[in-house]
Amino acid sequence: MKRAIMWSGILAAAIAGGCATTADRAAYDAKATATIQRDFHARGIATMDRLKQDELQLACTRYRDHPPEDVLERLEAQQRATIRLPADGVLSGDWKRGAALAESGRGMSWSDKPGTPSGGSCYNCHELAPQQTSFGTMGPSLRRFGKLRGYTAEVQKYAYERIYNSKAFAPCSAMPRFGTSGTLTEQQIKDLVAYLTDPESPVNK
Repeated sequence: MKRAIMWSGILAAAIAGGCATTADRAAYDAKATATIQRDFHARGIATMDRLKQDELQLACTRYRDHPPEDVLERLEAQQRATIRLPADGVLSGDWKRGAALAESGRGMSWSDKPGTPSGGSCYNCHELAPQQTSFGTMGPSLRRFGKLRGYTAEVQKYAYERIYNSKAFAPCSAMPRFGTSGTLTEQQIKDLVAYLTDPESPVNK
């Protein structure tokens, strides 16, 4: 999710006034933690566990998204181990469902009921298809994703794994771990893979 981004932003703001020592940063980190825990409150499905950083998020916060190579390799290996490919061996679903999912930003907020399907919010960060009226640029353009890479099983597998847990490829990536976190279901990820890799999808036109 976006916890690492939030924490990095808080710390960056705290030390923006000048150079900080390791002790200074630890103090700022503790102060930021205390402030967040004081001011954030559980509401609906948005519980306080969202404030807890796991080992990867702590490392990205500590090293300001640039961990040393040995730490980076260890984190990538840990994240790769979390990826679960479909037991049926099918990696692609329905590109039309994938298109709707990619343009949906709903889900995971305090006002959603438990069990409500989440959207992919892909448009927030990626250009995807010609008919989009707006899109974010935090992530790379995905236009012609399959057309450029090929309509192969290997490309489908790469897309599935990247959506499931992008941090297995770039630990401090801003892209959420959609599969690992349970934000998207296996079928939803398959449908997004189809949206990216089906030759009939508007992404590839």
